Amino acid sequence: MSRRKKKKRGCGLPFWILAAFALAAAIYSRDSIAELLSLQDNEAREVSAGQVPAGKAAGEEMPSAEGTEKYYYQQLDQDERELYSRIRDGLFACQEEIELDGVSAEETDRLYGLVMKDCPEIFWCDGSGSLVTSTSAFGLAGSSVTLRPEYSCTGEEKEARQRQIQEAAEECLAGIDSQASDYEKILYVYEYVVGSVEYDLEAENNQNIYSVFVGKRSVCAGYAKAVQYLLERLDVFCTYVSGTAVSQAGEGGHAWNLVRCEGQYCYVDATWGDPVYRQEESRETADSPEIAYDYMCCDDTRLFRTHTPDKDQVLPVCSSMAYNYYVVNGMYYESYDAQTVLQAMNRSIAAGEGMTVLKFSGPEVYREAREEVLTDLADRAARNLAHLYGIGTVRYSYRDDESLDKITMYWEYE
Repeated sequence: MSRRKKKKRGCGLPFWILAAFALAAAIYSRDSIAELLSLQDNEAREVSAGQVPAGKAAGEEMPSAEGTEKYYYQQLDQDERELYSRIRDGLFACQEEIELDGVSAEETDRLYGLVMKDCPEIFWCDGSGSLVTSTSAFGLAGSSVTLRPEYSCTGEEKEARQRQIQEAAEECLAGIDSQASDYEKILYVYEYVVGSVEYDLEAENNQNIYSVFVGKRSVCAGYAKAVQYLLERLDVFCTYVSGTAVSQAGEGGHAWNLVRCEGQYCYVDATWGDPVYRQEESRETADSPEIAYDYMCCDDTRLFRTHTPDKDQVLPVCSSMAYNYYVVNGMYYESYDAQTVLQAMNRSIAAGEGMTVLKFSGPEVYREAREEVLTDLADRAARNLAHLYGIGTVRYSYRDDESLDKITMYWEYE
């Protein structure tokens, strides 16, 4: 997939350090560099491409809750499911009033919210509206609630927008093999959403998927619903999770996804993978265009350091990091070994790569590695770069992400 460079609209990265070395130039062939650097093969963890059914075409009829693994619907009892279905069907029909009997206003509001979490395809409604409660006369038992949803569009405009969304989704899904593994599908969708959408608080329709597929500008709600929408069509379980998150800008409402990858539940936060979002939230100044993968299939331990799900959601335990991007690609270190880290940097340099990512399993391992990596190992790797490419002055920079237990080295070859 082609990945365009993100345009930063906020401020950029404060943790950049530049270093330079003036060394005597010595030129080595690429064949001899393996011996010079003592490189060893360190194959990335392989993820089997399991056989899965072909993905749903984006132009098909909107799926009902009963025909799709809608996460919150599955948690309801029979009476709640009937009310949920009446709300969902009323929203699909753009009914101005949805009448519900034998239910409280609080329960109606809760079920309305669950429908919106389960159904990202309902882009013409953002979950707002009003409730009117009626009680039976003469003290008889029973009450009814009239839900009056607010719609952003109806009729021909809704149909036109739906066609635009379906065309964009079909174009996206054409780029992934329906026989790909869960991991490959999740990664593909993650990179598509992060790479094609700009984070923009002022974007129109930013609480729904229209802002992602057509407007190409959205916020966390749009990102999470788009990931859910696409993965459901690829037959990968994915649902919407709401809560709060703490960034350098403070704590605020947030949304992300729960997915099931090769049978393991884990979390995905495409918004926090977007470099434009990271720059705006941290008021940073330097340009860091690469996608971050810290929240590409991560576990509870990683996510809950910054994210807190709303308490009314029942979520499974996510205890595995096996399908995190950095683990799969051999960039994840559960313990610190100087030689292993140096070899990782040398491999990147020998391959002519622009950066080396060192992702550590937690604060203790990160702190153990940090000082030696930044004061000794980076210098040694830079000297190897100079010898390999015959450069007299070597420049490199690094980004030190303490909150993510990650160090990213950036190498210059000119």
